Amino acid sequence: MPGDYTIVKRDEMKILKKIDIYIIKKFLGTYFFAIALILAITVMFDINEKLDSFLKAPLSATIFDYFFNFLPYFANLFSPLFTFIAVIFFTSKLADNSEVIAMLSSGISFKRLFVPYMVSAAIIAALNLYLSCYVIPPANVTRIEYMNTYVKNKRVDYASNIQLQVEPGVIAYISRYDNSNKTGYRFSLEKFDKKVLQSRLTAQTIHYDSAYHWRVNNYVIRNFNGMREELIKGSTLDTIVPIEPSDFLISQNDSEVMTTPELRRYIIRQKERGVANIKNFEIEYERRFAMAAAAFILTAIGMSLSSRKVKGGMGINIGIGLLLSFSYILFSTVTSTFAVSGATSPMLAMWIPNIIYTVIAIVLYKKAPK
Repeated sequence: MPGDYTIVKRDEMKILKKIDIYIIKKFLGTYFFAIALILAITVMFDINEKLDSFLKAPLSATIFDYFFNFLPYFANLFSPLFTFIAVIFFTSKLADNSEVIAMLSSGISFKRLFVPYMVSAAIIAALNLYLSCYVIPPANVTRIEYMNTYVKNKRVDYASNIQLQVEPGVIAYISRYDNSNKTGYRFSLEKFDKKVLQSRLTAQTIHYDSAYHWRVNNYVIRNFNGMREELIKGSTLDTIVPIEPSDFLISQNDSEVMTTPELRRYIIRQKERGVANIKNFEIEYERRFAMAAAAFILTAIGMSLSSRKVKGGMGINIGIGLLLSFSYILFSTVTSTFAVSGATSPMLAMWIPNIIYTVIAIVLYKKAPK
């Protein structure tokens, strides 16, 4: 009867919704529990390693400036690993209790059973992407400032032989820059028109004020007009030069304190200026998106591996899961060095692990229903 068929379909939809909610709750619950557990362990190790520094710093600064910003940073860092472990752990438990067999026996296809896993992966990926793009970078500013003040100072306050294109046809050079007093030494600014030198400003020192505002001292300006030359000398000149100390004082952690839009603008601007040492910034930019995509890939691998009941119980699945997840993280670290050395582009370097593990996920997914 048509009415009976409609009722049956409605009941099936209700059952599917309950199963979806059940799996999503199990997935996300296991994921957040695993993250909380590893963060607790990490905090204990971190306290043990930096105890002397923590004792010197104010307690409020240690708690609010360091640990409050330390926790989301490491939670996001460990997210791919514990996405995989969460899938392996709770799916192996479902399989061990014959719940997966019961779901498939009731008429639910393996493909349909895959849906709540992907929904959970999408939630984790969206959370990770939002944290890494907009939340963690501002938090890293405070955390890194605490580290530089109380643990180990990694600020870059000096640079030498700085040369960059501040705008098309305008080249700036600073022999040495000291950020402690915002002063550069032996400065020159050359303007070209189709490779022909139009003017050249040289100064003994240049002092940075704010927002592209610089003051040059003991300067000489040479303006060239064909064979004629105009010479202008002076003691002090306030000028606008579209560069800032952050454009050439680049430290290892600078890429971690920029939101993704800021990071993209910085990379484009530095490329236009001919700055070479921006590989870490490009790697960080690509890493944020690659890590978010990893949630889907590792979830697919984990679900395909652990949905079958095995004699050894969930221990074998967890062991395989740990091996694969650690290999993924190790592979990501290795391929990032390819970009630093110039062997590959930063985009390719960060997406190579995802491409390879996507192939593994597809193979395992096709084998799993059999």
